[in-house]
Amino acid sequence: MSGDGGAVSIGSRVCRVRPDVPAIHRAFDYLVPAPLAGAVHAGAVVRIPLHGRRVRGWVVDPDVTSPDAPPARLRRILSVSSAGPPPDVVALCEWAAWRWAGPVVTFLRSATPTNNVDPLLPVEPEVGVYPPGRVQGDGLFVTSPAELPPVADLLVSEGSTLVVDPWAERAAALADALRDQGREVLEVGSERSAAERTQAWARARAGACVVVGGRNAVWAPVPDLAAVIVLDDVDEVLEDERAPTWNARDVAVERARRARGGVGASVRIVTPAPSVEALELLGEPVRSSTARWPRVTVVDPRDEEPGQWMLTSVLADALRAVHDRGDRSVCVLNRRGRAKLLACVTCGDLARCERCGATVVQHEGDLSCPRCDAVRPQVCLHCHGAKFRAVKPGVTKVRDDLAALLPRASVIAVDTATSDDAGRDADILIGTEAVLHRAGGRGSGGPVGVGARRVGLVAFLELDQELLAPRARAAEQAFWLLVRAARLVGGRPDGGQLLLQTRLPDHEVVRAAAGSDPMLVTEEEADRRRVLGHPPFGGLAELAGEPVAVDAACDALRELTVAATGVSVVGPVDAGSTGRRALVRAATVTALCDALARPSVDAAHTLGRLRVDVDPRRI
Repeated sequence: MSGDGGAVSIGSRVCRVRPDVPAIHRAFDYLVPAPLAGAVHAGAVVRIPLHGRRVRGWVVDPDVTSPDAPPARLRRILSVSSAGPPPDVVALCEWAAWRWAGPVVTFLRSATPTNNVDPLLPVEPEVGVYPPGRVQGDGLFVTSPAELPPVADLLVSEGSTLVVDPWAERAAALADALRDQGREVLEVGSERSAAERTQAWARARAGACVVVGGRNAVWAPVPDLAAVIVLDDVDEVLEDERAPTWNARDVAVERARRARGGVGASVRIVTPAPSVEALELLGEPVRSSTARWPRVTVVDPRDEEPGQWMLTSVLADALRAVHDRGDRSVCVLNRRGRAKLLACVTCGDLARCERCGATVVQHEGDLSCPRCDAVRPQVCLHCHGAKFRAVKPGVTKVRDDLAALLPRASVIAVDTATSDDAGRDADILIGTEAVLHRAGGRGSGGPVGVGARRVGLVAFLELDQELLAPRARAAEQAFWLLVRAARLVGGRPDGGQLLLQTRLPDHEVVRAAAGSDPMLVTEEEADRRRVLGHPPFGGLAELAGEPVAVDAACDALRELTVAATGVSVVGPVDAGSTGRRALVRAATVTALCDALARPSVDAAHTLGRLRVDVDPRRI
């Protein structure tokens, strides 16, 4: 739909458009030609002239009363390309840009249909009344890893529901099940074709539906949102790896808060591993009566014969039993980017920080903690020995040892170069945590991998690398690895088993899995974050990029610190070939986002590459 090129009339309508150019962080005013007046509304996708180019843009204000310049000096919109996000979603995109310190256009793209939708196509509101689910109001629901989420019980009787599921296979199964119950279900997952997603987007504008998909489902243009359901909110798939690193759970919660003119929609989070954020938001969880984990065996290698740190007798017996009944085994050994463990030569105890419990490293004759910067003498806290040895097993060597231990079994080391055919018939797969995606399994919504044979055992050969990783969320991330493993082997009645080799059998992650009590991890994690002032109990962001840009952003933020805004900066420090890094802390998330949104901080982006990671997961 193109505009005319006629003269400007005295009463010309003016709209405000945000160009689809990430480097431009402002909107511009344009005239609305008379033939386009009916199609220009908030969220509409238009073509505009900008610096000698024709670029795409979104109308963020369809009727500007005080334009930046007299109408006679303004350029015209060239055409209206497509319908776009409704006004409430446009406002949500602007909030998300503030919340994650990123360009608004990044979020507007996510909220826009993949293909064009006729902006003049009439939308007839749909109305539907269904039997209400058994659950009313907000709630946090804890299930077992192998249990199907009770989505049907959480649906509302009237209005629309957004179901955000990080796993495409399970989302498709849920959609089919809800259709069998007579619901109008729309699938917007990335595995769908562009045409299918566009058709679902256009239908969602009429309301009275259930929208199922990944993180982009939170932007669906439903006008009558009554509930949002987020599954597995700890899963990192719900967070965009690229900056701005927005999280679908937080967007869904904010959208629910704004729904129905501020009355709000219900928020329901279903997960086998409750996050600290969900616990703070929704309070004490509702536990499923069947929330039982698979059988969990904990092996402390210190109880084994010397020299059998990796291939313990319990592991060997379990592998033989699984092989004899025709099932497959998966062995997980993370070694890339993980903790470099130090073990006391005298007693075998792992060297840990006495302040925060993370692994420590040797540095100039002392032991230093990369998580909290604590330093202590090179002395074992358990036996006071002064000699340590590094524990650095490799996947290739362990694969060879496993092949020698079980000569009748085929053992394959899985990495990014391993083809599906190579591991299809293997009896034992070993690799980093990526092997959990490649192995296939029977857990609800679990990954579909290289073979149909049942996975009867998942063994973590050195879980301490995860438990003691020098990351702020190490415990939460380690527990989620166990959730993924539990989904491979299925529930306890299925006969599957998790085997955890660790020198920390009393760690909350180990106790939580063995006792089917995930709240042990959540509560400990909440206490740690509260002490450290980490989200959701404070604001935290990481700046990374070219030195000139990072330094400029840090200088601008330090000026705010002088003004008593509660914002502080740690660093910057050199980060090798990637440039420089710094941490920004604030007493609240609001104070952090306000500081990062200041023009003086935003201007640092013009000096060079600068990545802002709000609520970083891996610091």
